[in-house]
Amino acid sequence: MKRKIIFYILMIAVLATAIYFLISYFSEVKGEKQLTRQMTLTDTFPSNIKPYVDELKKQYPNWEFKALYTNLDWNYVINQENIFGKNLVPKSYSDSWKNTTPGQYNVEVDSGWVDSSRAAVEFAMDLRNFINYVRVFQFEELSYNSQTNTLSSIEKILYGTEFYNKIVEYKTSTGSNIVTDKKYSELILSAAKTSLVSSFHLASRIKQEVGPFLSHSSISGTVSGFEGLYNFYNIGATSSSEPMGAIKNGLQYAKDGKGASSATKEKYLIPWNTKERAITGGAKFIGSSYINLGQNSIYLQKFHVYDTQSGELFWHQYMTNVLAPYSESKLIYNGYANSNLLDTPMSFIIPIYNNMPELPCTSPAISSSDFSSDNTKVYANVETTLNVRTGPGTSYEVLTSLASGTQMTRIAKGKQSGELWDRVKLSNGMVGYVFQTYVKEAPDIEVEKIELSLDKTTINKGEKVKLKVSISPSDAVDRTLKYSSTNIGVASISTDGYILGLSSGTATITAKANNGVTSSITINVYSPVTDVLVGVQSCTVQVEGKYKINASILPEDANNKNINYKTENEKIATVDENGNITGIAEGNTNIIVSSEEGEISKKVQVTVIRKLEEGEILIDESLNVNGNEITGLENSNNTVDKILNKIQTNYAVEIYNYSGQKIEGNTLVGTGASIKIFDNDKLVIEYNVIMYGDVNGDGKINSVDLLVLQRHILEIKKFEGVFIKAANIRKNGKNPSSVDCLLIQRHILGIQTIEQSGL
Repeated sequence: MKRKIIFYILMIAVLATAIYFLISYFSEVKGEKQLTRQMTLTDTFPSNIKPYVDELKKQYPNWEFKALYTNLDWNYVINQENIFGKNLVPKSYSDSWKNTTPGQYNVEVDSGWVDSSRAAVEFAMDLRNFINYVRVFQFEELSYNSQTNTLSSIEKILYGTEFYNKIVEYKTSTGSNIVTDKKYSELILSAAKTSLVSSFHLASRIKQEVGPFLSHSSISGTVSGFEGLYNFYNIGATSSSEPMGAIKNGLQYAKDGKGASSATKEKYLIPWNTKERAITGGAKFIGSSYINLGQNSIYLQKFHVYDTQSGELFWHQYMTNVLAPYSESKLIYNGYANSNLLDTPMSFIIPIYNNMPELPCTSPAISSSDFSSDNTKVYANVETTLNVRTGPGTSYEVLTSLASGTQMTRIAKGKQSGELWDRVKLSNGMVGYVFQTYVKEAPDIEVEKIELSLDKTTINKGEKVKLKVSISPSDAVDRTLKYSSTNIGVASISTDGYILGLSSGTATITAKANNGVTSSITINVYSPVTDVLVGVQSCTVQVEGKYKINASILPEDANNKNINYKTENEKIATVDENGNITGIAEGNTNIIVSSEEGEISKKVQVTVIRKLEEGEILIDESLNVNGNEITGLENSNNTVDKILNKIQTNYAVEIYNYSGQKIEGNTLVGTGASIKIFDNDKLVIEYNVIMYGDVNGDGKINSVDLLVLQRHILEIKKFEGVFIKAANIRKNGKNPSSVDCLLIQRHILGIQTIEQSGL
């Protein structure tokens, strides 16, 4: 029984895991579909790619380049490709090329092939490493071109292999040898016409996958169990731990398409029981399964970062050799070069990623220990020109050639044994390697002048602007600047030159070079109005009586503090420019309090009552009465009963808390409470209670009030009305500040009692 329970628990865990991965999978698919739809093809390149493309255009003006904006993040792409078994390198390679994770290191995913390192994937995918006259052919559009795809050109690509100028022979399933009347170049050209795939690509792919020998197991026709079957492109040759596993998987595809439908087998001429069917059928497979789906280059077939059909990426990859595009591009170049076709019109598609590293990812074959970091200005010290190469050696391709005296920045100084090579960055952004003997350090050039400018010299409080800096001469070596502000309370400046407006005022920003050269610019910070705070939300005024509205502008440093007052009914109450209300006749109206800037407005509800007779309502002198506001409460124990005992009148007196609930007996009276006096059911007058320091209305002064006030000051949760007055411990009519917080703290600690008397 116990075993069954354990079994069921394991099954539930497996199912839960499977469901989780299915959800993740389809979420990824959905996300990739969205990314696919956003991809764009244009002839405009980003600044980190454009110099490489421009250089090739100079060399080959008939070549056309298109930028494929994938809308994919570089690190995301590398993470998706850096998965065990997805990219392989020969086991004989050095460890810098291989995944050295314990348990995965040197594990043969396929016979003689192991998982590649992340550095290898980064190098192979960083297109900047390959936009040169040789390796750029991994980006060539792979469509058939009748002008360039000729038998002689194909033979030149096949040169050096057993396919060169060779009549095709093959064995049947019974072992009979068939000699045809066609050469391999003829079969390849015919396949190119049928599939509309470049014959150069097909020839190079065959040479890459099974060449240079006709005895390769995939095309020998003699593999046990797969006699008389051929697979020139290793289609379906997925990795397997079984001996010759990948080859057998490929031959199984040649036999029955691995369970493909009759229509599919007919389309791809399966079974591939002759070499002609294998070469043509495989070409049709490549054309319809890759090129016609948008994977229209060797690079895009290896790295599935673009797809015009399915939205899912990173799975439909033709080959596992991480350096396959690198290798095949050289074969294609040689074919074009040997055929004198490099000057013919060609089209290349360069994929673009977001957030690529500043510098091209280096080949794992280049040891970082052979270089020391540097940032020295150097120049070409040659009589003619200096070649900039893709790597530290003459076997690497030339990126460009520099005239004598051309300046560049040495970003890594070579310390190799033997020939010394430096890594340099050119003024246009290209990065490459030069022979150290032919560069010379430029003398230090000092800063002579600094020019500062801003798009605008007046910014709002809280706004951030970038300071524009121009340093002369442009090739000054030490361009480090230190920034300062004459008034850091008004405007601050970061080490990277961003100015932040902090409060209303003026500040001078200065930039200073290490050699003492300085430059300054003045900036004004404007503090716009964000809100209007009103010390009361409603009030009661007697006919001919007066009441002053206390209002203030936020923030306190706002440049325009002007406030406008307006009554909605002058027959009920009037208000002057300073907020003084005068009762005219019984009734109700509103006073509109608004900022001059931004026209932010608040309403104060005004109730005008009849003029009370002397002695009609007597309030104890311990309480201060100002219009309809009452202050002067004790600092504690202000119960309803105690307050009622201080009011003498023949009318009914009721007290309500700040939320409008009637309170009685020993209930504490606090800020926001209202004392209402009724003649039968008619309101005679209403007084608003203010207890300084009690900003939450519970009739106490404690740490809760301190917290509430701090949240108001920090603009986390603001309050208005009589609570503003209660928080203004200083009684200066201003918006509460940290000083008022300090006074509440001192009261709580018994250091200084809050004075309740006064208005």
